[in-house]
Amino acid sequence: MSGICESGAKALRSFEDLRSAAQALGARRVAIVCAADEVALTAAADALHFGIAIPQLVGEAIKIRAMAEALGLDDLLRTAQFVEAASPAEAAQKACAMAASGESDVLLKGHLRTDELLRAVLSRESGLRTGRLLSDVLLYEDALGGARRLVGITDGGLNVLPTLEQKRQIVLNAIDVMHCIGIERPNVALMSATEAVTETIASTVDAAALTELGERGEFGEALVFGPLALDNALLMSAAEAKGITHPVAGRADCLVVPNIEAGNLLGKAVKYLGHSQCAHVVAGARVPVLIPSRVESSDDKVNSMALGVLFQAHGIKLREARR
Repeated sequence: MSGICESGAKALRSFEDLRSAAQALGARRVAIVCAADEVALTAAADALHFGIAIPQLVGEAIKIRAMAEALGLDDLLRTAQFVEAASPAEAAQKACAMAASGESDVLLKGHLRTDELLRAVLSRESGLRTGRLLSDVLLYEDALGGARRLVGITDGGLNVLPTLEQKRQIVLNAIDVMHCIGIERPNVALMSATEAVTETIASTVDAAALTELGERGEFGEALVFGPLALDNALLMSAAEAKGITHPVAGRADCLVVPNIEAGNLLGKAVKYLGHSQCAHVVAGARVPVLIPSRVESSDDKVNSMALGVLFQAHGIKLREARR
């Protein structure tokens, strides 16, 4: 059943729940790459205060200290670890090395471009590659069904026009993220402009192929179905009006979009038109990687750190179970 863990524990339904769950796990070491950024430093101070993160500030220490002092972040200055790096490339390399050696648990992008951080994460020397595709999973608070709950959107951040095989891996990454917030059998909707399979819309054909894989059990503990349009993925009334009776329809926990444009637009729509906070994490590397937009708020970045903490703990649990 969507939204309830098989163990009987409730899935996390809000960002307040998300932060509380991360607090319960205990603070994790978060390396903030190029930390001379006002919003990132404010978020680091808040995450420290909430017991979510132990900040590791990577970059030009003089600049970082001056900015933190100007913001009045005294607790952060007393507690954080400073790691000197003279350039964005060096900061990214050092943060990745810290994560690979077990000195850091989560990576958070500060004042550098996403590609600069991901280039270091994906380099063969970093030790963070797993052989799996990297993809971004965004969470927002949805209330269309009458009750507030966390819903995922993927991938609006990394993969421009994913192939069928890449979409398969995007689905697997999304399922892992949904599991980490307590949804043990998530409903994963494969999105398109229509729920009808038609050769003229390639995303519907891919959705049908992925649905077939799901029916064969290749996605494990998840229900994967599509194609679905946005309304009949999230609204029971829309699904019923179209005569769609699959359990995912109207009850989607995660929306898998056909391309980066759709994911980017949908993610920004839920934030700016739907007035939701957000959190997102890049899955597929050895540690969670957080690549927030420069326009995201401090609250959004704290939410992402909380999600990173939960995803990191979930990864450890999975590795131990496979031994």
